[in-house]
Amino acid sequence: MGPYTLVQWIFFFYFYCFFGWCFESAYVSIRKKRFVNRGFVRGPFLPIYGSGAIMMLVVSMPFQDNLVLTFLAGCIGATLLEYVTGVTMEALFKVRYWDYSNQKFNFQGHICLSSTLAWGALTIFLTQFLHKPVERFVLMIPQGILTAITWIITVIFVADFALSFRAALDLRNVLIKMEQAREELERMQRRLDVILALADESRTQRQLEKRQRKEELAEDIEKLFARIREQIPASERLAAKREELFELRSKFRMNIENHEIASFLSDVSKRNMLKGNPTMASKKFKEALEELKQSAEEYRKKKDEK
Repeated sequence: MGPYTLVQWIFFFYFYCFFGWCFESAYVSIRKKRFVNRGFVRGPFLPIYGSGAIMMLVVSMPFQDNLVLTFLAGCIGATLLEYVTGVTMEALFKVRYWDYSNQKFNFQGHICLSSTLAWGALTIFLTQFLHKPVERFVLMIPQGILTAITWIITVIFVADFALSFRAALDLRNVLIKMEQAREELERMQRRLDVILALADESRTQRQLEKRQRKEELAEDIEKLFARIREQIPASERLAAKREELFELRSKFRMNIENHEIASFLSDVSKRNMLKGNPTMASKKFKEALEELKQSAEEYRKKKDEK
């Protein structure tokens, strides 16, 4: 194998991006019993597979005649790529597009032993079987035609990647705002508890026993506001807090409306990002991400019913 020109390397990258997309989309679609467009970008590409394939080809080149060393090189090279990609994406977007936390012998949830061994086996399959006919096919294409095809795909891929990158940043921003909104509701809940406790000295301030979801917090706060409305006429202390209560109520309404979430869900490509990455997880924004996924699914069902 090799050496290849730069254009040939780039074409191989796109070919294996497409091959990986076909494999993953078919696998997930069969499991979900509906079509799922897998991956970070919107088009039929999975960049991690393209990058992984190129990594496998490069690291295995010195060991083409030794299957054991080819296997080990693939294990190490592709696992390193998967780890660096996973860490970088989580740092940028605050979510994991794959998560091995429930797998044995995983490291930080980004890589695991079974995945590493699979990368090694894929390296053997790639170098010994798959890449040889692909290589023959690519070498048969005249260089001028291959260059034109490659650069056309590059323009499409770069545009797609740019849009997907922007959508991923929007997802990150929505998750951050959702978490801030939930924390604001918690502070509001505690303040309302204090106000009610001052109005009723026999009532001890309630302590939260668990981290509540935003919907639970909102329902709880609505009940607190209802109790306050009932008690205001008979309580001088609550009457003195009218201005603060009005401000809290205004903040509560703004929080519940949450235009950012509505705007995010109205964009079909952003909903598809959640749909196409069912294993997406976030340690810091776990509740917010689950709430957004649930909202996206409900939004999709409403659309289907219309």
